[in-house]
This record gives sequence, structure tokens and C-alpha cells, in this order.
Amino acid sequence: MLDRAAAVADSCAVDDIDLQILRELQDDGRLSNQELADRVGLTASPCMRRVRQLERDGVIKGYRAVVDPEAVGRGFEVLVSVEVRRERAAVEAFEAALADIPDVIEAYRLFGSPGCLLRIAVADLQAYERLWIERLTALAGVTEVNSQIIMKRIKEPRGVPVERPKGRR
Repeated sequence: MLDRAAAVADSCAVDDIDLQILRELQDDGRLSNQELADRVGLTASPCMRRVRQLERDGVIKGYRAVVDPEAVGRGFEVLVSVEVRRERAAVEAFEAALADIPDVIEAYRLFGSPGCLLRIAVADLQAYERLWIERLTALAGVTEVNSQIIMKRIKEPRGVPVERPKGRR
């Protein structure tokens, strides 16, 4: 994974100022261009050019607000391990079906067992039970579903570390 990140950084000619820009925007994506420029030691115009280039290169994939799940009635989160038959058609059908389940807020295909890990956000235990019975266990190819209810979030997602890989200049 680090090699891919390094390859992307190299192919996009990301320099130390770009890395600073990325760190600042990950921390606060609502910074004005002028504030961002001040923080990274540029004037506004070159800063904007760099941000636009990072967007065009796909280094910056987008901007979003971080919403409090409790405030929107989705404070009950569950990590769900799912086993799917190891057949291409079953895996593809399962992954396509996940796109139609808005309660699944993250999904990962894994090496080994379990084959898939989901993060689900719903209102409460009853809502999760309904989702489990009506949707998750009913998906084609699913052979096993195991749930781990999140007791407490210890560390919030804050983006990826943005630094030059060791040994690269």
C-alpha cells in the first residue's frame, strides 16, 4: 500500500509544499484559499493552482462534512464480518448488493477469513436486527454473518498520514 502511495506521489510530482497543503486540507477542508496559502507559505494564486492540480491528479478525491451519527439518528454502529461463497459471481453479486444498502457505510473485501468487513450505522439494536434478518443474511452467496457492536469509538478517522515515504526526496 505504501508503494502505491509512493507511486502516486511520484507520478503526480507531489513536493513538500503539496504535502503541507494535503495535511492542512485533511485537517480542515473548509480553509479559505488565502488561509491555506498563509499556512503553507505561498501567495493565494500559486496555492490555488497547486490545489487544483492535486484535484485533477486524483490526489484530492473530494471534500465532505463530518456528520455526528447521533445527530442524524444513526448512533448505533456495528462491525460485521461476512463470509461469502468463494465464487466470482457470488462475490460480485454480494458487492453490488451492498451499494443498495445505505446502512452499510463502509465495506472492505479482505484476504483470508472473514472475506468481507462492513461498518454499519443504524438507529438502534432493533434496527440492526431488522437489517441483519431482512437484508444481510438474505444476500445471495452469504454463508455467515458475525456482528461486533461498537461500545466506544476510541479514535476518530482523521485522514491518512501525509508524509514523504522514507528514502524518497
